[in-house]
Amino acid sequence: MTTSSAETFAVIAEKDTWTGKIRERAVKELPPDRLLPDRQPAYVASWAYVFGALSIGAFIVVLLSGAVLAVEGPAWWHKSNVGLFVNSVHLWGTELFFMFMVVHLWVKFFMAAWRGRRKATWITGVIAFAVSIGTAFTGYLSQQNFDSEWIGTQAKDGINSTGAGAFWNVLNFGQMLMWHIVLLPLVVAFVIGIHVLLVRRRGVVPPFAPTEAQLARAGLTLVTTVTNVASPAPALQEPATQAPALQEPPPGLPQELSGDLPEDLS
Repeated sequence: MTTSSAETFAVIAEKDTWTGKIRERAVKELPPDRLLPDRQPAYVASWAYVFGALSIGAFIVVLLSGAVLAVEGPAWWHKSNVGLFVNSVHLWGTELFFMFMVVHLWVKFFMAAWRGRRKATWITGVIAFAVSIGTAFTGYLSQQNFDSEWIGTQAKDGINSTGAGAFWNVLNFGQMLMWHIVLLPLVVAFVIGIHVLLVRRRGVVPPFAPTEAQLARAGLTLVTTVTNVASPAPALQEPATQAPALQEPPPGLPQELSGDLPEDLS
């Protein structure tokens, strides 16, 4: 078997494996130039497209500060000055995360961000927001102070009335802490990851086409815009052909033959 034949056989055998099929499907659905693009459309420079990235940045700050708090424990973030600072960073990171996410959701709602086969992108964004609310709630229950005690005692009756209190005890600090630092953050990070991949796959939603009123304020009209963009090319005209010059009958032509010529030639 030659070297080229062996390489061809190896490529075919590799594509038949489940890892090769997964890699081939992943490259097909998310090519590198789309997964990590080096350019974006001009309209992405608008502030309407900034709050999604700001939400991810705030989420990273929340994860890092929360990891430090989980390692040190409640006594550290209540008594140590550094712990109080990290706890404040975690709190205000959460506040900014929700502020950016709410603005992001409202902006995309009014832009109808589900257009262009982007329904899954919109749905994953809403799911991420909903799960984040549960994550923040368990965070308030894990503060180990009078604030968390009041929230837990007031919430237990409402949660018990739904039947969820049978497996979700808001007065159990250990259970709420594990939900807050392990389960729910993993779900939020997973959903946000899918959301970002869908944005890369489908692209960011473009703005709506300008209305006639917007064009009028800009000093443009719909007719001129269409004419400049898609006006048909002018029809080509054939050059006018000149009639052939009349020729005189050659001298010495017999009379009987010249009588058969047309009037303009005879």
